[in-house]
Amino acid sequence: MLRTPASPVGIGWRQPHYRQLMQQRPALGFLEVHSENFFAEGGAGLALLSQAREHYEISLHGVGLSLGSACGLDAWHLDKLARLVERIQPCRVSDHASFARVPQPGGAGFQHASDLLPIAFSRASLDLMVTHVQQVQERLRRPLLVENLSAYLGWAESAGDEEMSEPEFFNALAQRSGCGLLLDVNNLFVNARNRGADKAEAQAQACRWMDGLRRDSVAEIHLAGHAELEGLVIDDHGSRVCAEVWQLYAHALTRFGPLPSLIEWDSHLPPLALLLDEARLAAQCMEEVCYEPA
Repeated sequence: MLRTPASPVGIGWRQPHYRQLMQQRPALGFLEVHSENFFAEGGAGLALLSQAREHYEISLHGVGLSLGSACGLDAWHLDKLARLVERIQPCRVSDHASFARVPQPGGAGFQHASDLLPIAFSRASLDLMVTHVQQVQERLRRPLLVENLSAYLGWAESAGDEEMSEPEFFNALAQRSGCGLLLDVNNLFVNARNRGADKAEAQAQACRWMDGLRRDSVAEIHLAGHAELEGLVIDDHGSRVCAEVWQLYAHALTRFGPLPSLIEWDSHLPPLALLLDEARLAAQCMEEVCYEPA
């Protein structure tokens, strides 16, 4: 593979860094923002995002589509997202394989969990996800990327419904709906640790998970830090990427190639310089794994 002038590495652009980043304009492959933060019609936030779009590719990463909700998609949310996509013309649009919406008791409206709750990896759940992903793609007139979740609980097996492995589920989702996958390697590590694996076994499990995905289905990679608490690992996006996750990133690059990669940092936000240093490390890893020396 030929060396490229810049690796496609981006950072999550959060409010405390808005002004400084626009003043410095560091060399980055793209910026990612949370879609829902820019749903308002007009205002300073949308104006700033439009200004950033003049200098950077923008990736819209959502947390509210609730693609796995049996009660269906929120039409208001989808309309707002479609309007934002039309305005910004992002390089990618993504959300999670999760659900958050359920009907209110008595049928009057819906309750929102304000969290990303895990879906069952079953044929029935797959059918539902395919329908909703296709609805979103038709409304946006572009492919959607769907991210694997860090989950702290799971579903009991459903009688009569065929269960699938998580990679099998995502392969089928991509093949049937035409969507792409957003691979979060930190989530794989966190989930394995919470299943009781030590760090070495968690790495091995995450590698096997990635090896189960179709090579052509992944379109972006996420990297983040996590918090190791007593008896629980939390995907808090509040620290530097750990050594084990960097090694998983290298494995992902070996398998899927030099894909756009994002440093996520959403809590305990560091100085911008530290966030950019994480992006530098990701770009360095990509250069070492994917490109021949000059």
